[in-house]
Amino acid sequence: MAKPLTDSEKRKQISVRGITGVGDVAEIKKSFNRHLHFTLVKDRIVSTPRDYYFALAHTVRDHLVGRWIRTQQYYYEKDPKRIHYLSLEFYMGRTLQNTMINLGLQSACDEAIYQLGLDLEELQEIEEDAGLGNGGLGRLAACFLDSMASLGLAAYGYGIRYEFGIFNQKISEGWQIEEADDWLRYGNPWEKARPEFMLPIHFYGRVDQSGGGAKWVDTQIVLAMPYDTPVPGYKNNTVNTMRLWSAKAPNDFNLQEFNVGDYIEAVLDRNLAENISRVLYPNDNFFEGKELRLKQEYFVVAATLQDIIRRFKSSKFGCRDPVRTSFDSFPDKVAIQLNDTHPALAIPELMRILVDVEKLEWEKAWDITVKTCAYTNHTVLPEALERWPVYMFEKLLPRHLQIIYEINQRHLDRVSALYPGDWDRLKRMSLIEEGDPKRVNMAHLCVVGTHAVNGVARIHSEIVKNSVFKDFYDIEPEKFQNKTNGITPRRWLLLCNPGLTDLIVEKIGEDFVTDLYQLKKLLKFIDDGIFLRDVSKVKQENKLKFSSYLEQEYNVKINPASLFDIQVKRIHEYKRQLLNCLHIITLYNRIRKEPNKEFVPRTVMIGGKAAPGYHMAKMIIKLITSVGNIVNHDPVVGDRLKVIFLENYRVSLAEKVVPAADLSEQISTAGTEASGTGNMKFMLNGALTIGTMDGANDVEAMDKKGPPLPLRDSISACELYYDRIPELRQVIDQISSGFFSPKQPDLFKDVVNMLMNNDRFKVFADYEAYISCQEKVSNLYKKPKEWTKMVIKNIAGSGKFSSDRTISEYAREIWGVEPSSVKIPAPNE
Repeated sequence: MAKPLTDSEKRKQISVRGITGVGDVAEIKKSFNRHLHFTLVKDRIVSTPRDYYFALAHTVRDHLVGRWIRTQQYYYEKDPKRIHYLSLEFYMGRTLQNTMINLGLQSACDEAIYQLGLDLEELQEIEEDAGLGNGGLGRLAACFLDSMASLGLAAYGYGIRYEFGIFNQKISEGWQIEEADDWLRYGNPWEKARPEFMLPIHFYGRVDQSGGGAKWVDTQIVLAMPYDTPVPGYKNNTVNTMRLWSAKAPNDFNLQEFNVGDYIEAVLDRNLAENISRVLYPNDNFFEGKELRLKQEYFVVAATLQDIIRRFKSSKFGCRDPVRTSFDSFPDKVAIQLNDTHPALAIPELMRILVDVEKLEWEKAWDITVKTCAYTNHTVLPEALERWPVYMFEKLLPRHLQIIYEINQRHLDRVSALYPGDWDRLKRMSLIEEGDPKRVNMAHLCVVGTHAVNGVARIHSEIVKNSVFKDFYDIEPEKFQNKTNGITPRRWLLLCNPGLTDLIVEKIGEDFVTDLYQLKKLLKFIDDGIFLRDVSKVKQENKLKFSSYLEQEYNVKINPASLFDIQVKRIHEYKRQLLNCLHIITLYNRIRKEPNKEFVPRTVMIGGKAAPGYHMAKMIIKLITSVGNIVNHDPVVGDRLKVIFLENYRVSLAEKVVPAADLSEQISTAGTEASGTGNMKFMLNGALTIGTMDGANDVEAMDKKGPPLPLRDSISACELYYDRIPELRQVIDQISSGFFSPKQPDLFKDVVNMLMNNDRFKVFADYEAYISCQEKVSNLYKKPKEWTKMVIKNIAGSGKFSSDRTISEYAREIWGVEPSSVKIPAPNE
């Protein structure tokens, strides 16, 4: 197998790398050496690769800081409406290469590092992923920050600086093992601590009603310390801020309680306060009602709102007053976007500040709150909806519970005026769910307390209107919108697929980087034999490169000419990795049955993390690895079928996987995946999609993606499928008899039991349609020219899925601001 070219070898061959601009190579070398010798002062003579990474990171950061300061000064002068994106997750991945690309420094850095005898790619690999998210929700937030900066919006991302991000996944004997992700152990060169903006956050206590209005008293205080990370736009010198809060105990924390003299115990107890920002909850699409999680949600909201109001009051605004005192213009100057229900407490917290602290009338405060806040819904799965027990609120946030009750009372008064005597409707629409225990429905709070509610793909937004929030839609249809998700083409094309990027630049120029719809121009070349050959060559190089990575990391040899069939995402029953697994076993059985027949060789790769407490998801991983164990060692199969579980799937691994994929698996049960963004990354990078009509795979992408998988809506008993389809019966019998787990024959009884008796996500119902669709895929793969034409159609049609388009829609239709193409002057101008 020919060894793939490294990026630095390619650099010598590529002529059109002007896309990353040319900085001053000599200046970068000088700066690199200065940081190596002075910033990273060491008592040792020899520098390590990590020292080189940090020296380069500081060098690139120098180019950021001047632009960062300029941008913030520019906002102060212009005083635009500011966007505040509140999210409990920001899945940023690595920062170095993305920053070089957005500042137009990549070529210069590459050349400088090369001249210093180092390898840029090796240095980039040293950086830890900032894994402050679980999957789609947090990665979307990261793409949105990139687009907001690239569109010149005055925007801030607000979240928590988790000391431990999403766990590192190890696979041991086929089982997932979790390890803590100590991502900060070597320090983080991209963040700047801002202790001067530390803020007090209150918990517990009681509400004192005596003497004019409510007072929240006798609270416990935790401090919120901000850490700022610069977020550069693409080549426009705009650098926005992501501000993440870290919990600190105040110096007198618990010392009063220990007046018996146990000073040591009191100081050790500070950990209780600081636990708030210790670790990211590793659940994706599942609600776990832990008090610490509710604390995290209030912590980020309370700190952020204090920050927003401080900035609002002190902004320059065309008159001589040192501070703004009137809140009338608040919704004109401030937009708050709630990324799912996790930051829902922003609604009662803003009300508390306006009513209790700023002494506004309730109606006035409510008007300001609703006009300021907007809510994005991310899931329709009932188990994912946040419903907090009232007793927990009562203890932790007593004043907020009172405010929520008041919001609910006024809301229900309004509903009953519209529908007199409709008690069922009142019960369905209440913010408080009766039961044992009583609960606060956070999604209802979000719908009532905001001026805009959006789903994240056309089909999902329809489900939101017609079923999940139908009662609310009946009353206020104008509130509901759709904003189909997108991905940033900077990270998901320029950064991860330089070969394809160069090819596109050669054909249509560079403008597509900020206007992805320009990719439509590629359709002109669909019959150009040389272009077809080049596109397929780039894919082959990416596959070779990924094959050698797999060989190095996993010690597996794979056939780089095989069809790379890839499903990478969180492991969840609704995403149906099980359906994929049944297909693998079916293929395996077919090869064994007719070993001399010609089969299209496939390498099936499945990757993703299972929430640590999610038994079925962990069993699915074990099944995939067990099947792989049998398949990969069967001499009859050879290299016609290989199964690989990609360990510890994360952003930096996605950047390697996505460009190498031939087939992207998007097979969630229709109506369960709100949008998906992995589907968009694969499409943009030249993989074909096999998918259900779900999320953003639906008709939004239909004409570009080939035939979708039809779906059965009504489902007969699972036994009928089992009895009627011999291949399915064989597969299930093999799993349940221990064929894939000879040492523990009943290892997978829970999986089989679920499929046979409680197949919530219709795996059996869709098995036949899925298998026959996969046969079409294999047949198409045998015709490389037709396959590549479809690939080009796919890439050309992926313009809609840029997060720049998504954010432009949010800006105009929800936040009431206009994207700006103004280029802020660079620091040296």
